[in-house]
Amino acid sequence: MNITSPVAPCFDSITDVSGVEVGHFTDSRRPTGCTVIITREGAMAGVDVRGAAPGTRETDLLHPSNLVDRVHAIVLAGGSAWGLDAASGVMQWLEENNIGLQVGFGLVPIVPAAVLFDLPVGDARIRPDARAGYAACVAASRTPPAQGNVGAGAGALVGKIFGLARAMRGGIGSASITVDGITVGAIVACNAVGDVIDPSTGKVLAGARTPDGASLLNSREAIMAGSAPQPVLAGTNTTIGVVATDAQLTKAQAHRLAQVAHDGLARSINPVHTMSDGDTLFALGTGQAGKSAGMLLLGTLAAEVTARAVVRAVLAAQGISVGGMTWPAARDLTH
Repeated sequence: MNITSPVAPCFDSITDVSGVEVGHFTDSRRPTGCTVIITREGAMAGVDVRGAAPGTRETDLLHPSNLVDRVHAIVLAGGSAWGLDAASGVMQWLEENNIGLQVGFGLVPIVPAAVLFDLPVGDARIRPDARAGYAACVAASRTPPAQGNVGAGAGALVGKIFGLARAMRGGIGSASITVDGITVGAIVACNAVGDVIDPSTGKVLAGARTPDGASLLNSREAIMAGSAPQPVLAGTNTTIGVVATDAQLTKAQAHRLAQVAHDGLARSINPVHTMSDGDTLFALGTGQAGKSAGMLLLGTLAAEVTARAVVRAVLAAQGISVGGMTWPAARDLTH
């Protein structure tokens, strides 16, 4: 089995998956925004919610036992529960472009969504809305999406386990792998309460800092040494994302792929899936490769690209100072 390049140029992002387009909207008034993943022809979809404090829309319909099996877009957004409004703008754009489920009386675009909490970064009264979702669709294309502090990752922070003042910048990242003509890609907005880890080395890349703010702490080691985590309001974190493949999937397989993709979060974030996170991953199968693949292969690739996307999210991030708080990025600290 050989890792190969797809027919189209490979950019190592989720848009290498045939049938997938991505667009960001980043608000210029404060760091927040949304990201839309569009599948014009519809894609078999699944979802798995592991965090204990999720903010989601249209996830119940993706259960394998429920009726609707294809979606036309997925929305990832900042703004906490307010950000779910961005999906309304995505629905409007899809309807205008004749994309959706034909129900006999018109089209109903199927648009699940998940949000993360970025309200501490700037004026919390500014958050993604329907206009933001619409703008993200207008910007969507097959070109590699920008990474770092754009779209749903614009206001992301990581490493809040010992308090917001000791956190660092999160962001959004993407990656893909092609094996034997099947491509699996991921896009992940990382706003975790925990640290982001390089799975290949075990090294902390971004996360909670020491009390003086000058260097990384390593939350896992600190907790095991007896340091008590500072209580964090539930839902004020969350890592959300989409894993997509051009392989043909059943709805049950899409559900399983979303589950296995969380292994990538477990490799790259510690702690993960906490009571203060709403970690949610969607899976999409466009089927445009024209063939199926074994779930062992797809699951392995899904976990890998998810972990890589998390790492890229923080490596592409940029430090920021807002409201008297300074949150550096991975590039700002000497590791």
